[in-house]
Amino acid sequence: MFVSTAQAQTTSGAGPVDSSQLMGILPYVAVFLVMFFFLIRPQQKKMKEHKNMLESLRRGDKVVTGGGIIGTVVKVGDNDEVTIDAGEGVKFRVLRSTITTVLAKTEPAKTETDSK
Repeated sequence: MFVSTAQAQTTSGAGPVDSSQLMGILPYVAVFLVMFFFLIRPQQKKMKEHKNMLESLRRGDKVVTGGGIIGTVVKVGDNDEVTIDAGEGVKFRVLRSTITTVLAKTEPAKTETDSK
């Protein structure tokens, strides 16, 4: 007998999207685009360059580790280990990922096919 007013009203949620709803979403889309182009994309590029730098390490390169140790690469291991000579016979085994900068690259060793 008694019908509440909440049940008697119809919902308008199934209707088409109007421009006011679209304008409400627009600032969020703009903020995401700004963050993507100024934060996310440059960080991905920097990570890719660092990965390529670590993959191209070879014996004789002068490097800086994350702890600030400057040394020359003596041996590049297969399991992400690099041996660094820090001077006067002091050698460190460090993880490849801790190398932050390559100060000087060495020329690749010439093979027999290059000299002919």
